[in-house]
Formats: sequence, structure tokens, C-alpha cells
Amino acid sequence: MTGLLLSGALHAAEPSPVPGKHTFALGTEDFLLDGQPVQIRSGELHPGRIPREYWRHRLRMVKASGMNTVAIYLFWNQFEEEEGKFDFKTGERDIAAFIKLAQEEGLWVLLRPGPYVCGEWDLGGIPAYLMRDPKVQLRSSADENYLKAVQRYIEHLVPVVKPYLVTNGGPIVMVQVENEFGSYGEDRKYLEFLHDQWKKNGIDVPFYTADGPTDKMMKNGTLPGCAVGLDSGTEDKHWDIAKKHNPGVPVFSSETYPGWLTHWGEKWQNVGVDGVIKDMKWYMDNKKSFNFYVFHGGTNFGFTAGANDGGKGKYQADITSYDYDAILTEQGRPTAKYDGIRSTIAAALPDLKLPPVPEPIPAIEVPEFKTEPFALLRDNMPGKPVPLDQPKSFEELGQYHQGLMLYTTTLPDNRGGKLDFGTTGVRDYGLVYLDGKFIGKLDRNLAETTIDLPATTGTEKPMLTILAEAMGHINFGRRMSDDRKGLLGPVKLGAAALTGWHARAIPLADADIAKLKPGKPGADDKGVFFKGGFTLEKAADTFIDLSAYKKGVVWVNGHNLGRFWEIGPQKRLYCPAPWLKAGKNEIIILDLLQAEAAPVSGKSTLR
Repeated sequence: MTGLLLSGALHAAEPSPVPGKHTFALGTEDFLLDGQPVQIRSGELHPGRIPREYWRHRLRMVKASGMNTVAIYLFWNQFEEEEGKFDFKTGERDIAAFIKLAQEEGLWVLLRPGPYVCGEWDLGGIPAYLMRDPKVQLRSSADENYLKAVQRYIEHLVPVVKPYLVTNGGPIVMVQVENEFGSYGEDRKYLEFLHDQWKKNGIDVPFYTADGPTDKMMKNGTLPGCAVGLDSGTEDKHWDIAKKHNPGVPVFSSETYPGWLTHWGEKWQNVGVDGVIKDMKWYMDNKKSFNFYVFHGGTNFGFTAGANDGGKGKYQADITSYDYDAILTEQGRPTAKYDGIRSTIAAALPDLKLPPVPEPIPAIEVPEFKTEPFALLRDNMPGKPVPLDQPKSFEELGQYHQGLMLYTTTLPDNRGGKLDFGTTGVRDYGLVYLDGKFIGKLDRNLAETTIDLPATTGTEKPMLTILAEAMGHINFGRRMSDDRKGLLGPVKLGAAALTGWHARAIPLADADIAKLKPGKPGADDKGVFFKGGFTLEKAADTFIDLSAYKKGVVWVNGHNLGRFWEIGPQKRLYCPAPWLKAGKNEIIILDLLQAEAAPVSGKSTLR
């Protein structure tokens, strides 16, 4: 029995998420909407990765493909950047507005609120302020301070989303308890705590968990009475494993992957169309519910990109683009996967009258324009030096939002030698200077932990400076709780640990960039701000091409587009039209490695 399909405005008899009273429940095999079996066909979007002005367009693209549901991650650290200060209203944080739009566009909602979400987002969505505690145990029932922070998050979030539960006439039909806990730990008490907190605070719709389809992950990650999400589930045996560990509830593929993530230094992902359409057909032929992760990825604007633990000490920072080789491109355009999915659904459901596909949002080429050196990092450090016997991490020093930290100390003599940063190295990228002269870099991606310092003929006790850059907290696996940034312990010159440090935070907040003091670079200045401008007759999307620059961050009209890096694969950063204007537009580029100006242009595609 196929039952009713959640397809919005198809037939008068079909329930749609217009404001009104519906019921949604878990049967023993099926999801039940108003007492009838339904197939959930979902595409995932992340409001925090999409300019707010494009929310409706992306939702309409999901709807026009034949989906009836949208799944959404909420990033806790986007709502609570500073401890105890919550923002659910400004810009892309206005999650209530997004859910309203989803309902207006005829889409039901699967809410994935964390507290942990992974998602290749910094620290998997958990606020980095928790990392200032050296004993923190993230995602654990053993850490009372962590649980109190989670409880506070839930207490602030629930009033925002509760009006939009299906029980209150809204589109939210299910809430995920946590995310992929089966691949993290064996702490049943923690999962039960989360489940109880959501219910205690008024979430009265069904819940689900999401884990990989293995015995271990199902055993550790599922909860009795909660639907089972599979990441991913495209074979009968996957469903059988879920039913064995959590019988009597529906099972669905909560993350079907049409693409995959990309790290700096890798090649672009290229997941073929055929496999995606094969999965789609399997779901339709077998009447299985599913969610495409991700339908449209969006962008890791600013410093929001996370990182992965590649094993054996390997660190893998995620690129700024979250294009993901998904069904829609980073700019929201349909791919061959989109066309194939839409055709497959139309063939399987001949009575389904699909809405027309929205017109693509325009993208333009911006002719090459000049930039000029404008300001120096060394002249624009808002923080004050903090004296330390031994260096401390960003988090211990109160900097949670990535950026940079400047560490300085005086060497005992000028003989040089091997500088050793221990097993942790510099997290995650470091530039080393002696008396202001650039010596070299340390890259955590390459597991570089030592550097040779030359003897100097100037001062007897030269000044050692390390400029440390955070490239994203690890967002998956057991090393999350230990992934602090900067210098984490003793730095040795030969056998002796250096002492007498000073640390100075450089958060690179948008407000700091707006008031840069001008300056001209010298031969050894590696942190240089460049400024340029371009004129548009009309604002439209573009991709800022930074192929001529090396490594840093770029702002356009005050908006942080994210990181760039010459190792690629990404050389162009997405700049949405709402951040541009007709007439003059300003670009500011911070390059950590380059002192010479280079031309910049805008391209109409990511690659």
C-alpha cells in the first residue's frame, strides 16, 4: 500500500502543511499522517548556509523536484556564539522565518537541531566556548557543565520552533534526538537525557535517530520508540539491521548521499548521476522514505567550515564551498542529478503534478580589476597582549570564533636550532618569524611540527613570533573534545621549553575589518590587507576568483565570504547578489603569505 504522499497542493484529499490540525505518528512499519501511511521524500537544506534572500528559491527548487519535505540542520553555535547570549532573529539565524516559508511552499519539515549535527560545520555545531574547560567531555552524560549548556540551548530553542510543530498546526513532523551518536560512543544515558529534555520542554511530535547501517552503530545510536534513520540506506539488509536493533518503528534513509564533502588539497568530488538515480528508483519502487543529504549545500561563509580527523594524526580542513557535488549547485542551480530525480519521481507517481522549476538566479562575470596593498596585520590587532609562562590555546584565551593569534617570546640566545611544537604542532597553520624576519610555515594538514631556526647576527636574544591560524574545529569523531587551536603546550628550542610568552588575539571580526588602519608592507610583511573595487550596473551572483592570491580571507562590502588557499581545489568564493549593489563595490583581501598586489575578477561558476 503506497498510502498518501506528502506532496503539497496535488489533490484536495491529500494533506498539505497549510496551517491547520494534522496528526503525524509512528506506525510499526509506516509513518502515519492523519492516520494514513505516507512516504517522506525529503531534500536537506541548511538555512545557516544560504543567504536569507534565497531561502524561498531553494525551497521551491526542492518542491519542484518532487520532494514533499525539507530536512534542516540547526547549528547551535550560530545561535549562541557567546555563552548565554542567544540570537534567533538576525539574518540566517531567523529559523522561525525559514520554517514559515517551508510551510508556505507546501513542504513538511524534519528538524535536526543538534546539539551536535556534524555537517562539516565548525565543531559540529557545538559552541567552542565549551572548549575553554580543559576537562570538557562533549556529547557525554559524564560532563555536567556540558549537559547544563545543552539544557540551556534546548530551553531557548524550543519556544522558537514549538509553534511550528504539526501538533500546533505547523509543518514540523519529526525531530532528530541527536546525530550519528552510534559512531561516537556507547552512552545510552546521554541519548536518554536529550530525549527527555526535548519532551520536557514541549516537543510533542515523534522523534528519530540517525546512524550508519551497522550493528554497532544501530546498537549505540537508536532509542526505543524513536524512528530509525539510516545514513545511508539503499539495500534491504540495511533496513533489516535497523529492525533488529529497534523493532516496531518506521525506518527510513535519513541521509542518502548524492555527493560528498571536499577538503583543502583534495580534488573536487565527482559523484556520478547514475548511482543517484539508481538510489532514487530503489526508494520509489520499494515505497521507502528518504532524505537527500544534501539536496543543496550552500556555503561555509566566514569561519564556519569544520574539519575532519583523517586518522593517524592527519587533520583535514574543509573548504569554504559546501557545493558537495549535490543536486543543486552552491549557487542553487539544478544539475543533471536534479533532472534525473524529478523525472524518476514523475514516472513513479504519474498523478503528481510537479510545480514548474524556478528560473535560475542570474550569475555574472566581473571583469578583472586591480587591488592595492592597504593595511598591515601587525598594525591592526584589536586585542591586548596577555602575558603567559607557557602558551595557551585560543579557547583558553577567550577567542572562540577562529581568526588568528599572535604568540611572541624572547629566545635565550641567537644560536638558532630546531624549534619543536610537540605532537600537536601549531593548530592549524603557523607562520614563524625571528626579529620580524619570516622563517617559514607549519601546516597541520601536512603534520609539520618542527622548524629549523637560523642563527642570527643581530640582537643577542631575538624575538620569536608565531602567527597561528585556526582552520576549523574537527566536526566528527572522538578527537572533537581535544581540538583546541593555536599553541597547546610547551614549545622547545632544542631540549629547553621556552617561557615568557605573550599572546594577542586577532579575531578578524567584520567590525574590525571595517576600521582598518592603513599601512604599507615591507619586504617581510606576510599579513597584508589588499583593497580593490568593481562597479556593477546591477547586482547579481558571482564567484570571486582569487587564483592570483595564496592564503587568507576575503570580505566584499563588509561580508566575510570565507577562506581561500592556493592548494585548492577551490579558487573562487561565492558572492551572492544580496551582498552586492549597483554601482561601486569594495573588496578587502587578507593574504597571510603574499605582499604583492594581484588582479581579481568575478566568474559565473564555482569551477
